[in-house]
Amino acid sequence: MELAIYLLGSLGFVILSRHALTKPYSHGFPRFFAFEAILGLVVLNAPIWFIRPFSLPQLVSWILLLVSAFFAVYAFKVLRQSGKPDQSIQDATRLTFEKTTHLVTEGPYHFIRHPMYTSLLCLAWGVFLKHITLLSGLLVILASAALYITAILEEKENLRIFGTEYAAYMQQTQRFIPFVF
Repeated sequence: MELAIYLLGSLGFVILSRHALTKPYSHGFPRFFAFEAILGLVVLNAPIWFIRPFSLPQLVSWILLLVSAFFAVYAFKVLRQSGKPDQSIQDATRLTFEKTTHLVTEGPYHFIRHPMYTSLLCLAWGVFLKHITLLSGLLVILASAALYITAILEEKENLRIFGTEYAAYMQQTQRFIPFVF
């Protein structure tokens, strides 16, 4: 059953990332591997989610999962409203909501450049803490590394799109954690 869920999820990510997978230097290429690693973590650890729900790792896990959900919803909403995505932009490697025409610097983007990737990092680490094993440790490290590479590649793309405005924004914000990193 778990294998079937993983394969169906993987198929969905392949379809979602199909254009980016043909361009290894687009930010969507490493993001695909982050999605795969997180999917693997979820499928691997799902049966353990509610065992010992008040243990310290489980409590930290739930906090990370809530932070993940908050960042995902809030960042997506702000990006859609303020970024003014333009579906006519011809870049198949970017998802529709990523085809922004304005640099977004408000909401969570005021403090960090990649709140959606921060959301995915919190998701990955939150799921990892549900059941800490060698395999889940390797998957969370893979997801984290892939998201780091994704952010770097996306920053290069944003520098090409937004130029000096994005370069100045990079000087004022952190990548994933406000005021830290």
